[in-house]
Amino acid sequence: MKKILMVQLLVLLSACAVEPWVQPYERANLADPIMSFSRDPISSSYRKHVYEAREGARGGEGSQGGGCGCN
Repeated sequence: MKKILMVQLLVLLSACAVEPWVQPYERANLADPIMSFSRDPISSSYRKHVYEAREGARGGEGSQGGGCGCN
């Protein structure tokens, strides 16, 4: 019983030591707007930009930036 428990504990701890699956040079592919859950991610990001510009304050929708309207 103790052997099984030790083996399970060893497997559990060794799983935590795995290197990340996504390499730094692959993260740009995952950050692409095509990877979002939206049906049309490029047009929805454009609409979001227009909405924020009309409201006069950036960041109301969770994006970063100041309220001056500059990118």
